[in-house]
Amino acid sequence: MDAPGDPEGPCAPGGDGPTESAREAPNRLSREQISSLISAASINLGSMMCYSILGPFFPKEAEKKGASNTVIGMIFGCYALFELLASLFFGKYLVHIGAKFMFVAGMFVSGGVTVLFGVLDQVPEGPIYIALCFLVRITDAISFAAATTASFSILTKSFPNNVATVLGSLEVFSGLGLVLGPPLGGFLYQSFGYEVPFISLGCIILLMVPLNMYILPNYESDPSEHSFWKLISLPKVTLISFVINSLSACLGFLDPTLSLFVLKKFNLPAGYVGLVFLGLALSYTISSPLFGVLIDKMPHLRKWFLVSGNFITAGCCMLLGPVPVLPIKSQLWLLVLVLVINGVSAGMSIIPTFPEILSCAYENGFEEGLSTLALVSGLFGAMWSVGAFVGPTLGGLLYEKIGFEWAAAVQGLWALTSGLLMGLFYLLEYSKKRRRSKLQNILGTEEERSTLLPDENQP
Repeated sequence: MDAPGDPEGPCAPGGDGPTESAREAPNRLSREQISSLISAASINLGSMMCYSILGPFFPKEAEKKGASNTVIGMIFGCYALFELLASLFFGKYLVHIGAKFMFVAGMFVSGGVTVLFGVLDQVPEGPIYIALCFLVRITDAISFAAATTASFSILTKSFPNNVATVLGSLEVFSGLGLVLGPPLGGFLYQSFGYEVPFISLGCIILLMVPLNMYILPNYESDPSEHSFWKLISLPKVTLISFVINSLSACLGFLDPTLSLFVLKKFNLPAGYVGLVFLGLALSYTISSPLFGVLIDKMPHLRKWFLVSGNFITAGCCMLLGPVPVLPIKSQLWLLVLVLVINGVSAGMSIIPTFPEILSCAYENGFEEGLSTLALVSGLFGAMWSVGAFVGPTLGGLLYEKIGFEWAAAVQGLWALTSGLLMGLFYLLEYSKKRRRSKLQNILGTEEERSTLLPDENQP
């Protein structure tokens, strides 16, 4: 557990910090902490299921309504773009709006538009249908950004000394949402039709709203004098943002390309393709909490995990095809193994980024309160959305032009570059600290000599 002044970890907020019970009994969760965990878990699970439920059947339904493959791709892609813009906005104004209200309102709107998505099959085909798909999808992205930005801020406020552990543990629910969404949506679609998957999931999310209104703690703070631009202009934060972009893009690249590659290369039945994705999702879900605990107990490992995870991710991208220059034959067992390792490396790299940005912000004069937590939460969500938009878009284009093997290698170069830049920055940071320490030792020695010299010259 990091000390407040430890540069290796985020400082515990002072007057605007955790509750007295959390400080007095760090090994025992307070009621507010338990409530924050339940609320965050509900939004992680629900929002990820809403995000992933479209995959198995929506493209086919949209084609029936006159939407081209390009338009369908844009309907998927607009989610990340508007999540990016909304994350920046809500991160800046969370203190003005209120974290609890933003969370509850975001969950309510997300549940409502999920239900609306279930009745779009009643809309006439053509431009009206396409326009409403965009409208509902954009609204869902904005509401999801509001809820997750508030969720990250509330969690970090409730657990100032265990940020990585908590965020890593909650990735279990994000992973479950991504794993359960497609098969559950496909089953309900085949059994009951288009409307039931969306309406049932939307109603479940709406039922969570009153629960969260009751249990979620209400934190208040003064508005910050700092802005996103000051935060992201810090060199370390800029590089970590690039790391988040690259990791998100490498994962997002697989959405439109991996299933096509598996179907074409190994002639698997369509029903088995989802099982291939499980290797990545389950390994990430299992490994993220473990890395979170390790990072909080040994903060110095953050740097090693962040850099090493990028290098391993780059290697996995090279081996997915594998890239033709390697003397390795493409085999299904190798692909699944690489995806499992990629899930572990993603957890290794992603979990340290949030506490690293938070620590850097505190070290550079950002006040220790909810306003700074909101800025960091919004920045993290925005940078992740950039990669989630660029990865599938660029990946789909590269897949058509140069094939899956080379397209995956190009994505791997992105992760390799971000890992190298981050590693060089840490080396420079370490060398500066050593020079500063040596200089302080020399100055201290000279001061001691100057105080002793007058005494030596006395008769």
